[in-house]
Amino acid sequence: MELHVVIDGEKDLAGQVYRQIREAIQSGRLAAGEQVPPSRLLAQQLRVSRKTVSEAYARLTIDQLLVGKVGSGTFVNATTQPRPRQFAGKDLAGGATLKTWLGRSIPLPAPGPDRRSGYDFVGGGGTKSHFPISEWRQCVLHGLRKSQADRGFYSYPEGLPVLREAIARHTSFARGVRCVAADVLVTNGAQQAIDLIARVLLEPGCTVAVEDPGYPSARIAFASQGAHIACIPVDAEGMMVEQIPEQTRLIYVTPAHQFPLGMPMSLARRKALLKRAGELGAIIIEDDYDSEFRYQGRPTDSLQSMDTEGLVAFVGTFSKVMQPELRIGYLIAPPAIRAAVAIAKHLSDWHAPTMMQWALAKFIDDGYLQKHIRRCHAIYGSRREQMLARFATDLAPWLQPIAATAGFHMTALTKREIDIPLLLKLARRVDVGLYPIDVFYHAQPPLQGLFFGYGAIETLDIAPALDRVKAILSEIA
Repeated sequence: MELHVVIDGEKDLAGQVYRQIREAIQSGRLAAGEQVPPSRLLAQQLRVSRKTVSEAYARLTIDQLLVGKVGSGTFVNATTQPRPRQFAGKDLAGGATLKTWLGRSIPLPAPGPDRRSGYDFVGGGGTKSHFPISEWRQCVLHGLRKSQADRGFYSYPEGLPVLREAIARHTSFARGVRCVAADVLVTNGAQQAIDLIARVLLEPGCTVAVEDPGYPSARIAFASQGAHIACIPVDAEGMMVEQIPEQTRLIYVTPAHQFPLGMPMSLARRKALLKRAGELGAIIIEDDYDSEFRYQGRPTDSLQSMDTEGLVAFVGTFSKVMQPELRIGYLIAPPAIRAAVAIAKHLSDWHAPTMMQWALAKFIDDGYLQKHIRRCHAIYGSRREQMLARFATDLAPWLQPIAATAGFHMTALTKREIDIPLLLKLARRVDVGLYPIDVFYHAQPPLQGLFFGYGAIETLDIAPALDRVKAILSEIA
């Protein structure tokens, strides 16, 4: 790699090299400890004499910006601190738009490794210790080989055909979704699928109906397109469909496992929602984020499988089943929006990484995904039963869980007035991570309660964590 130095004319050559390298070091373009090219090599690259470069290096060494190490070369002084780059204040033509983005908070920020508690009930992921890393390594090596054998050019925006076929088989088998490979669009997580639908359907002033409480990232994505957000309350049967306003263009729901409260949408409410969407000509986004894990009751049909008018866009993800870092989701798009979403995907990022697509396709086709789901189902089911037993006994005076038949989180409402911020603070002091549910409400008055993810916490950690929670509740209540 060549060091970026530009020679202008034939005068003061050593001075030109000196000033540009000095500026690169002081601005931070050349980082502390980084090696600079040998004087002979840099002279050849710049087509100047070696004496010119040596003179510049000597001056930089005197200034204590470069340090020579015998037998190793010349390096930027490790003690050098770059100065911050200064810009003159300027009013941007797009300043007003920037302010709207700066005013949006990042919803549900993931706690970094330094902020995670030892006993953490964070949602959205499973414990990595249960992931079949050896099998996944085989699949990744397969993906690498397939990528190497390819022609080395851009791939399909919709996703590799082999992965689209695998996803179509998986969702048909596991969720009863009616689709073929041509209906599937591979995305970078479910969030991109939601964003792409918003891009092709929404414009400033149109109406989107969302659950309240609900998934904040979806609501904010819709609002970023200038849409008016109609926050529809939920009850024990799910979204209260009769409150969806006229002129609604898009409806976002989590019917299998309402986020965050957890109850499934009743069959009657599903039928009412499909009927209402048909009356409005509205597209429904069915976010099926974690329903692979179901613990009781008979399976319920997905909205997509009940759809007779081509209005349901089924969104799924492998982040919950496998690992959040994988960032592969999918959209099973109804015919009306399929081509438009593919164009938006092409313009957004062209396509998802092909090596990971090859790997995931093999992971599904070789049966590793189903084996992993079955294993995790038993583990999460055991954790769920353990937590329900505690809520029914020693935690019963304070917390009442909402009945949930799927997923790997549950919400517990408070039975009496509790200082939730104080509870969270005291829990953090004893290394327990708790999360309130009020952050999921937008327009409706929030209920008081806690969100318990049991995917990422180890089974043996649940009892001591809840013991500490009980001790705090006994103290502050």
